[in-house]
Amino acid sequence: MEIESFRGLLTDEGQGLLARLREYNPGEELALATRLRRDHPAELVSAALGQARLRQRARAKFGGEADRMYFTPDGVEQATRTAVAEWRARRFAELGVARLADLCCGVGGDAVALARAGISVLAVDRSPLACAVAEANARALGLAELIEVRCADVAEVDLAGFDAVFTDPARRGARGRIFDPEAYSPPLSWAVAAGRRSRYAALKIAPGVPHEAVPEDAEAEWVSDGGDVKEAVLWFGTEAAQPHRATLLPGGHTLTGGRLADPPAGPVRRHLYEPDGAVIRAHLVAEVAELVGGTLIDPTIAYLTSDALVRTPYATAYEITDTLPFNVKRLRALLRQRGVGTVVVKKRGSAVEPEELRRKLKPEGPHSCTVFLTRVAGAPTMLLGHPV
Repeated sequence: MEIESFRGLLTDEGQGLLARLREYNPGEELALATRLRRDHPAELVSAALGQARLRQRARAKFGGEADRMYFTPDGVEQATRTAVAEWRARRFAELGVARLADLCCGVGGDAVALARAGISVLAVDRSPLACAVAEANARALGLAELIEVRCADVAEVDLAGFDAVFTDPARRGARGRIFDPEAYSPPLSWAVAAGRRSRYAALKIAPGVPHEAVPEDAEAEWVSDGGDVKEAVLWFGTEAAQPHRATLLPGGHTLTGGRLADPPAGPVRRHLYEPDGAVIRAHLVAEVAELVGGTLIDPTIAYLTSDALVRTPYATAYEITDTLPFNVKRLRALLRQRGVGTVVVKKRGSAVEPEELRRKLKPEGPHSCTVFLTRVAGAPTMLLGHPV
């Protein structure tokens, strides 16, 4: 999308087109485009249809508010979902931050959440189109007085006078995802240095970052939303007592730690606990083991087992009915005997693909079962049970 095409959407004619496309149906796009081009310039119609498609994709992250916002293809892909941005903004607000520099702001999703938390934001990006979109979003959501957008190289921005800095480096290039942190734009080392110069700072990084790459003076937080790990953030200035944090949304449940030794491994007991992905990424499985009185089923597998049933938001509990060596024929016979027609297959430490196994099982019946394909004491094992 060119910036002039985007600005056309902000005119009265462009706004009228976007209003007509609010209930846009992709299956009717060709016929719709033909009708609209009878009354409007073809370039404007193309821009409006493109924006309608982006808004539909953005609903997964922004909900119904996406219909009032503006996006770019990269912006939809890389923007922080609302729940996660609101959590981070709340943390900044609780630290007493009043003025913040949002570096690499993209379409402004984080700036919006920060402004709604009462924080004055300078949103910076080097892309003129991203800046135009961020500015339009601030106006559309009534936050223009709290969000100033500046098109600049973030390395040239004077950060004096800000209480905090939030940096979200570009982690995608022309060839896709970038795995080397020093190939981020800006590089991780620059963003860390900028964070250390600020009173408070948060630096968004890929969830799969190696723990050895986390600076010793940073608090590392992994955030999941609805069970899916969405991001990792390095915090500076929080003076956290524990180096690692796992935050589970919705709910804002937070587990801290990172100093406990790995729990021992032992036999499978009555209950199996599947830790949330953020807990696993943060290396806090030992903390959950302590909460539930559990042990690992295998030294290399992040499943915990315990005789006790302990309610915790940090892991899903299952009652285990069978612990058997892996054998497809035996499993199929057992499920048929019990009238199991719905099978949820989970795997950790197994090469078997769940969909392939389901096809082989051909389950039938009114009952349901969860099957775990894993290793116990190094041996391929299948565990049968159900969530409790």
